[in-house]
Formats: sequence, structure tokens, C-alpha cells
Amino acid sequence: MRVGLLSDTHGLLDPKLEELFAGCDLILHGGDVARHAVLEALGRLAPVVAVRGNNDLGPFGESLPATAVVEVGVLRAFLVHELGSPERPGPSVGRALARAAPDLVLHGHSHRPAAVVHRGILFVNPGSAGPRRFSLPRTAGLLEVVRRRATVELYDLGGVQPRRLGAPFQADL
Repeated sequence: MRVGLLSDTHGLLDPKLEELFAGCDLILHGGDVARHAVLEALGRLAPVVAVRGNNDLGPFGESLPATAVVEVGVLRAFLVHELGSPERPGPSVGRALARAAPDLVLHGHSHRPAAVVHRGILFVNPGSAGPRRFSLPRTAGLLEVVRRRATVELYDLGGVQPRRLGAPFQADL
């Protein structure tokens, strides 16, 4: 199963995402969508599951859940915008994680792309695919799930074409 990963679009849908997410079975958005049009456009590429971020306000933001649990192949994924950190999730997030018992957590908010396994759970922050902020790159990711093996590739969206950041990250969950 091939899954597009993004967060913190802040109302911007980078045209390079169409190429990057071509052939995806699912797209997961970690919040701060900011505009329904972003989800509509992504939905033309693959089914989308998105959660509410701290910048998803008003009726649109209220239409998004704070967290979501979705099956990604045989893996259970938990989506939340503000995690805290894998080592120290916020108290309410920690309780939700314990209830959900996920294999994979997609989160955003920090705009810092990362993939790490902590206590047998793969935590992925695809970074920010929205307008460039701070000195961080604009990024998104791909997740490939084959049985219980997850492979994460993070991509820089700043050039003419998406460019992979480092080697793929693999984990057997």
C-alpha cells in the first residue's frame, strides 16, 4: 500500500504533490489544512484522511476531527496535529495513543520532517508542505507498507521536482 503523507499545508497545495502522490492508495494529512479546497484537490488523487490543526478554525476546522485512526494495510495509524514528542506526548495525546494502540503515528505542527521508531511505534512528521516558514524546507512524504514493513521517504518540495531527503527509513512493525 502506498500512502501520501503531508501536514501544515496552511492553505497551499503545491502542484508537485500531484506528481509525488500519483498512484497513492491513500493520503494522510496531519492538520493545519486551512482550506477545504486543499482536501478537495488531494481527494482527486486518492482518498484523504485529515485531522484538525491549531490553525484550522471556524466551521471548516470544526468539521475535522482532532484525531483519527485509520487502517493502512495491516497497520493501525493514528493521526494528530500536535504530538509533543514521541518520547513525551502531551497528556491527552498520550491517553489517546494508549487507547488506539497504533503501529504508526502521523503528526505535524513543528514543520520539522522526521521518522523515528519509539517503543515499537513509527512516528512520522512529514514536515510542512505549505508556505515556507522559518528556515525549514517545504516537505511531504511517502509511506510504503508491505505486510508489517513500513518504508518512509521524505521529500523536499523546494525545487523544480520533489527531491528525496536522505535514505528511506524502514521499520518492521
